[in-house]
Amino acid sequence: MPGLRGTEHIGFTVPCLEEAVDFFVKVIGCEPFYELGPFAAEDDWMETHLSVHPDTVMKKLKFLRCGYGSNFELFEYEAPDQVRQPPKNSDVGGHHLAFYVDDFDTALEHLREHGVRILGEPTVRTAGPSAGQTWVYFLTPWGMQLELVSFPGGKGYEQDFDTRLWHPAKPDAARQG
Repeated sequence: MPGLRGTEHIGFTVPCLEEAVDFFVKVIGCEPFYELGPFAAEDDWMETHLSVHPDTVMKKLKFLRCGYGSNFELFEYEAPDQVRQPPKNSDVGGHHLAFYVDDFDTALEHLREHGVRILGEPTVRTAGPSAGQTWVYFLTPWGMQLELVSFPGGKGYEQDFDTRLWHPAKPDAARQG
């Protein structure tokens, strides 16, 4: 795409905006910014522009800044056909957000101290393109999948490529060899 710079924000819907903002600010460490809403349309605007039920109401949205990565746009919607169960990774549209940290063990302990549900034990990659990476999934209070990840010494794939995947701690490294 001409002029592409990167991902400016990631938008996702939560069941309760206040709870989600509280979690992302107090547990993850995001910084809250502005909010908008409510918004509803009396015609087919919601269906035409957002591909949702025409009677959908966007109750409120809030923007957050998350470290050196993309901004988050959190939505709370009300819709007649709303599905309230988060998708699994294996579902079409399934997803997760991965948070890079410098000190994996300290960040994992922080999550545990806040009562966050951790899924299994950390996975440590020692071979292959992800060698050097440690990761574990965890859940928000409403069941959204998140990931804690760290690879302070880089990843194995770097031996075979002149360029690098974007990295929040080294944003210019992707363009350099």
